[in-house]
Amino acid sequence: MSFRIVAALTDPSSPDVVIVGAGPNGLTAGVLLARAGLSVRIMEAAATPGGGCRSAALTLPGFVHDTCAAVHPMGVLSPVFREIGLERHGLEWVTSPRPLAHPLPDGGAAMLEHSLSRTAAQLGVDGAAWERLLRPFVEREFVESLLRPLWFPGRGSLVRKARFGLLALRSCASVARSHFRGDAARALFAGCAAHSVMDLERAGTASFGLVLAAVAHVIDWPCARGGSQEITRALVRAFESHGGVLQVDQPVASLRDVPNSRAILFDLSPRQVAEIAGDSLPASYRDRLLRFRHGPGIFKVDWALSGPIPWRNEECRAATTVHVGGSFEEVLRSEHAAAHGRAPEQPFVLVAQQSLIDPSRAPAGQHTGWAYCHVPNGCAENMTARIEAQLERFAPGFRDCILARHTIDPAGLEARNAAMRGGDMAGGQNDLRQFLFRPMARLNPYATPNPRLFICSSSTPPGGGVHGMCGYHAARTVLRKLGLPTHHT
Repeated sequence: MSFRIVAALTDPSSPDVVIVGAGPNGLTAGVLLARAGLSVRIMEAAATPGGGCRSAALTLPGFVHDTCAAVHPMGVLSPVFREIGLERHGLEWVTSPRPLAHPLPDGGAAMLEHSLSRTAAQLGVDGAAWERLLRPFVEREFVESLLRPLWFPGRGSLVRKARFGLLALRSCASVARSHFRGDAARALFAGCAAHSVMDLERAGTASFGLVLAAVAHVIDWPCARGGSQEITRALVRAFESHGGVLQVDQPVASLRDVPNSRAILFDLSPRQVAEIAGDSLPASYRDRLLRFRHGPGIFKVDWALSGPIPWRNEECRAATTVHVGGSFEEVLRSEHAAAHGRAPEQPFVLVAQQSLIDPSRAPAGQHTGWAYCHVPNGCAENMTARIEAQLERFAPGFRDCILARHTIDPAGLEARNAAMRGGDMAGGQNDLRQFLFRPMARLNPYATPNPRLFICSSSTPPGGGVHGMCGYHAARTVLRKLGLPTHHT
């Protein structure tokens, strides 16, 4: 199904709002602003919208691969996606019997089940500790409250966030070591925390482990039937249903490329915003945007496979996501190396096997494989052999299943999506200061000193992930600036 898009603008009239960048946040902002009665135009440099939420035939005919984001725990939880009603626009979430598996060196596996009690039951000596750690946060309202800046008001959220913060501000390593005695629970928690793309000894990394584990227990880690591009398609349909206009193949190098409007939103990296806005922003603010720090990059591999990945532990064959990194200490070593400028010899590999629950991804009887590992920002090393060695270690015979592969390094990711500086797909370094106050410390991070210019990308709170909440908060900021209601009737 093709997008109804406009390649060249023929109407000379000026829109109320222009959004530069058609990633999930830009599209979400577009939906909310167009729904409020504003004329909205989105300008996207690529030939297809979606940013990091796209799919393509990367290997062989009939195989559909997600080019970046693949599994969407925060997407299915997103209040704004639910408000927009993406399912009404064709999106279908697909879930698996188990959100996550973490195979262990001894042949066992730690399984993150949807049920908190079932997860605890299979963690042996650490089962009760896992349940005590997660139980206070396994509540949908609380997890959703984390999808807003910490200082934004929310019903009862400040008290709950303060309780959460006592643990979240610690490092993953310290929480795992102090709460668990066995390697299974420690490795499972570390794998979740590794989504921070940080050295897991750093303060604040425990928050990622807590949130992603809690989300699995609250709702799931699903994927989109037909590929992540279907999330983008649903957002585009919603946007166009309110009269929005999407232009592709429309790169923006400066504000001269943008039609006159009441407001401009950027679904771009801070550096891109500084370069495009130029002297329209104060020099001090622009310099701070240019100093915004990006974290490690990723090296990604997609495979067309003759069959499912032959995991040694059968339970791993039922999970949408598999964390391949071995023991707790091995995961820590891999993430430490990537964060300190070294490509890991035995990388922690994040694997998704969407075709197990979504047969539309591959020809009958065949499967897709999707994987990446963290590497230093801009790293040029080819990690294919190291990634495949890790899978072969836990799934003997994996290499024999490979029909074709597609690889992309940090430079390739940035060439495909300029917001991913050096292959950073998380919207920026996730250390405590920058994660809490991105792109810089401001009362409202979505507004710039120029009253017409706003930022709505994942370089604003709540950060990376396909959830649209950065776009949601930015759109509400624009509506308030324009004196329009921020609620939907």
